[in-house]
Amino acid sequence: MTARRTTGVLVAGLATVLGGLGAAGASAHTPAHAPGHGGPGGHGERASSFQRLATYPVYLNRPDGEPAETETVAEISAVTTDGRTLLSTDGVGKRIHLVDISDPRRPRGLGVLPLTREGDAEDEPTSVAVVGGYALVVVNTSPSYTAPSGRLDVVRISDRTTVRSVPLAGQPDSIAVAPSGRYAAIAIENERDEDATPPGGEEGDLPQAPAGLVQVLDLAGTRPASWGLRSVPLTDADGSALPALAGLTEPTDPEPEYITINRRDQLAVTLQENDGVVLVDLPTGRVTTAFSAGSVALTGVDTEDDDVIDQTGSLPPLPREPDGIAWVDDRYVATANEGDWRGGTRGWSVFDTRTGTVVWDAGNTFEQLAIRYGLHDDSRSDNKGAEPENVVVSTLGGRRLAFVGAERGNFVAVYDLADPRHPRFRQLLPTTNGPEGLLAIPSRGLLVTSSEVDDAAARVRAGIGVYALRRGTQDLPSIRSADVHGAPIGWGALGALSAVPGARHRLVSVTDAAYATTKVLTIDTSRRPAVITRELPVTRDGQPIGLDAEGVAARRGGGYWLGVEGAKGPGNQLVRLDARGAVQQVVPLPADVAAGLGAQGVEGVAVTDDRAGEHVLVALQRELSTDPKGVTRIGRYDVRTGAWTWFGYPIGTTTTSGDWIGVSEVTVVGGRRLAVIERDKLNGPDARVKRVFTVDLPSTDPAPGTLPVLRKRLALDVLPSLRATGGWTQEKLEGLTIGGDGRVYAVTDDDGLDDATGETDFLRLGSARSLFRRS
Repeated sequence: MTARRTTGVLVAGLATVLGGLGAAGASAHTPAHAPGHGGPGGHGERASSFQRLATYPVYLNRPDGEPAETETVAEISAVTTDGRTLLSTDGVGKRIHLVDISDPRRPRGLGVLPLTREGDAEDEPTSVAVVGGYALVVVNTSPSYTAPSGRLDVVRISDRTTVRSVPLAGQPDSIAVAPSGRYAAIAIENERDEDATPPGGEEGDLPQAPAGLVQVLDLAGTRPASWGLRSVPLTDADGSALPALAGLTEPTDPEPEYITINRRDQLAVTLQENDGVVLVDLPTGRVTTAFSAGSVALTGVDTEDDDVIDQTGSLPPLPREPDGIAWVDDRYVATANEGDWRGGTRGWSVFDTRTGTVVWDAGNTFEQLAIRYGLHDDSRSDNKGAEPENVVVSTLGGRRLAFVGAERGNFVAVYDLADPRHPRFRQLLPTTNGPEGLLAIPSRGLLVTSSEVDDAAARVRAGIGVYALRRGTQDLPSIRSADVHGAPIGWGALGALSAVPGARHRLVSVTDAAYATTKVLTIDTSRRPAVITRELPVTRDGQPIGLDAEGVAARRGGGYWLGVEGAKGPGNQLVRLDARGAVQQVVPLPADVAAGLGAQGVEGVAVTDDRAGEHVLVALQRELSTDPKGVTRIGRYDVRTGAWTWFGYPIGTTTTSGDWIGVSEVTVVGGRRLAVIERDKLNGPDARVKRVFTVDLPSTDPAPGTLPVLRKRLALDVLPSLRATGGWTQEKLEGLTIGGDGRVYAVTDDDGLDDATGETDFLRLGSARSLFRRS
C-alpha cells in the first residue's frame, strides 16, 4: 500500500492514542468461525456485537460545482480529540475530507481542505494524524521515483489554517502518534518503480535508490513552531545495509510502510518489499532490532481465476510481505500480510518482538472467512486473494480486539485478543470497496472504515463506514454458509429465492453466470444470520454445467425448475432438475417470444401444483421489441400440455440517464395472486425503485394472440429495509419468496463482487398475511 498505487496508510499509532493497542488473531488449527459463534460478547451468546450505523459516500462532500462523477476517495482517517470529526485523506482529489460524526448514524460532510501547492508535483496526502487541535498531514510531492520528496503540513483544525509546513526527506507513506504524545513518526518509503529494472535484476526488483527511512517529529511543547524533525536512517551513511537489517530482503533499499508505536515509545515499522519488521527506540532514534516476517505455504485455498470457488489449491512458501502493523501490547505485534511483488500469504500474523518469531498465523482461515460470507472475489484467486492490508488493535467494551481489513474482499474481520497467542474470530463487518483505513474510537465505542476504491461508472462509490459496539445483535452479515468437510460452502450471486414445499424454515437459491458452474443452495432461515447448509451442483450427463440461472422454484414432488436467461433470445429457457440436480428437461420459450427479447430475458420463476396440474410462471425482465413500450410479460407454462399463456405486466419508468426499470422476480402469494419485484439499476444513495407489487391473474385465460395487461398494486417498498442495514444500498434486489413459516424473504445479488460491494442482503420482510393483505 504505497502512495502511487493507491495511496494511504492506516494510522495505527493514532489507535494507540485513542485507546491503546491490543492483541491480534484466530487459531490456524481450528475453524476461523465455528457455527454458533457470536459477537464480542462471548461464545454463542452475542450479548454485544458491532452494529453498522451508517455508510457515508464521500463524493457527497465534494466542493460546489464539482461533478458528482469525479473520482473521490477516503483512504486514511483520523479523528479529533473529542471523537466527533473525521479527517480522511483523498489522494485522488489532493485534499482532506472533514466529516461530522457527532451523530454516528448520520454522518455529515463539512467540506474539504485542499492541499495543492504551486511547484509541488503531486500534493497527494498519504496519511493523517491528530495531535491536540492540530492535524498532521503527510503529503507526497515527488516529481519521480528517483527524486522522491514530501512535506508535513500542520493544520489548525478549528479554522483549517496551515500553520507550518516542513519538508520531508522523501516520499511519505504513513504517520503515527505515540500514546505518550511526545512523538510522531513518519515512514518515508521512497517506493520502488514497478517498471524499472535494477542492474542484474528483473523488472520491479529491488534495490532501487534512494533508500527509505523514518523521520521523527519531537512534539515538545504545545506550539507547532517548537516541534523538531529528525531522521532515523535505515542504511549506513555509505548506503550499505545496517547490521540489524542484514537478514532482510535487499536491506540496502528498505521501504517503510505502516508505523505503530507502543506505550514505551518503541516504534515498529513494516518493510513490506523487504519482508521485514524494524523496531526503533524513539527517544534515542536507535534501531534496536529487525526481523524477517518469513514465509508461509498454504493449502486449502483458491488459486485459479476461473469463476469457480475451488478450495483445494495450494501455494508454495511465499514471503508474508506485511503491510499494516499494530502493537498487541508492549511485546507482540500483529501484521496484515498483503504481499507485494514476491508474496503475500492471504492472512495475518502475530510476532513476538523479543525473539522475532511467529506465535500465531491465520493460515487459510482469513480466505475462508471471505468464502463463508460470500465475499470471495474469484478474479483475485491467482493473485493474493482477499489481500489483508490493514490491522488495528484497540480496547472496546472492555475487550482487546483486532480489526483486519480485506482490501479485495470488502470486509473487516474482528478478533478477540484476550490471548495474543490464540486470537479468536468474533465477527465480520462488510464495508464499501477497498477498505484501506481502519480507525478505532474507544471513547465512543466506534470503528470507522474508509475506502480507496471509487467506481463512479458503476455508481459504487468510496465511503466511510461507521460501526458501534452495542448490546444486542444485528444480522451483519445477514447470511453465511456452513462448513462441509472442514471448509465453508462457496457461494455468491444469489439471484432468486424459493420456498421448499413442506419445509417450514428451508429456502433455496441458485447462483447465476457469475460462476462457471451452477449450484442450487439450501438456506436455513431458523438461524440468524441465515445459513447456507447445502450445495447441489447442476449437472448434465453427470458433469457440472454453468447456466445463467435467474430464477428457481422448488417442486412439490422434488427437484427444481430453473429460469435461465440467455445471451440472446433463443437461449432463454426453463430447465427442470431432479432432486440430485441433474437436468431432466429443457423448455425453450416460444419462438416468437424469444425473437423479441433483447439482452434481458427470463428473470424469475415460480410454480403452482394443484388440481389444475403443475404450472410454471415465468417473468421476463423487460418488454419484447414487438410489445407496447413499458409492458413486459409474465408467462404460464402448462407442464402437462406444453402450452404457454402470456399476460402483460406494466413496468415503471425512470428519467435517470442510463437507468431502466425491470422485473426481477415472481412468486405465488396464493390462488391466482402473484408478487413481482420491480427494480431500477441504481445503487447507493441513487437507488429509487426496489418495490414489490401484486397482480391477480384473470380467472379466464386470454384469447390466443392477445396480451391482456394486468393491474398491479404496490404491496411493499423494500428500499427502506435495504437502507435500514446502514450499508451500501445494493442494486440487484432479485429474490423473493414466502417461506413455509408464512414469512416473506428477499435477497440481493452481489454479482460475484463485480460492480458491487459484494455484500448480500438477506431480508426478513415480515408476515405475508400482513404485507399482502391490502394489496
